[in-house]
Parts: sequence; C-alpha cells; structure tokens
Amino acid sequence: MFKHFIKPVYAHCDLPCGVYDPAQAKIEAQSVHQINEKYAGFHDDETRWRAVMIKEQRAELVKHHLWVLWTDYFKPEHLEKYPDLHDKFWQATKQAGVVKKSVNVADSQKLLDQIDEISKIFWETKK
Repeated sequence: MFKHFIKPVYAHCDLPCGVYDPAQAKIEAQSVHQINEKYAGFHDDETRWRAVMIKEQRAELVKHHLWVLWTDYFKPEHLEKYPDLHDKFWQATKQAGVVKKSVNVADSQKLLDQIDEISKIFWETKK
C-alpha cells in the first residue's frame, strides 16, 4: 500500500512559472490573422463558413490564454512596475472580441501587436 504525502509548494502562480507563456495566445492570434488574410480568396460559402467558425474558436482561445496569463501569472508587484498592464490586457481581450466578428486583416494585426506588447512585459518579468 502506497502512502501519498502532500508537501506544500509555494509559488506566486498556480504552478511553478515554467508553464505560463504568451506564445499560446500568439499562436491562436496568428491562426486568426492567417484566416483573415485568406478569407477574401475563399469563393464558396462552405469554405467561408468553416473559416469563420475556426476563426471565432481561435479568437476565443486567445481571450482564454490572455486571461489565464493575466489572472494566474501577473501579480500586484508587476502592476506596480507596469501600471498600464491591466489596460493592455483589457484592450487585447476586447480586440480578440472584435476579431471574432471581423475578417479585417487590420483588426487581427492589431491583436497580434497587442499580444507582442504583453509578451515583452512578460519576458521582462521573467528575468
């Protein structure tokens, strides 16, 4: 019979920090952007419908990954150092919502740029 002992582990996030990475949101946003770039070239309704469905799913995943990063990784000390951090996340998740209902390449590029800004701050906090 095995006995399991739970030993407390202290970390500032849900798991030791190696699991968080803005790349997850970026990959999904890149998929959305590529769909937007190709959308005009789709000529049949079935392909357009499928592209929109996939794009909406991926945009929702962007929101999910951003919120996990915001709520589980970033802490008050990060906000002190980067006072606009909350606004950056708020704007990026709002933009992911815009992208869900848009096939505009400029909208998806803006989302990619916003994720890059968040990513820069993330990696600065990891130093």
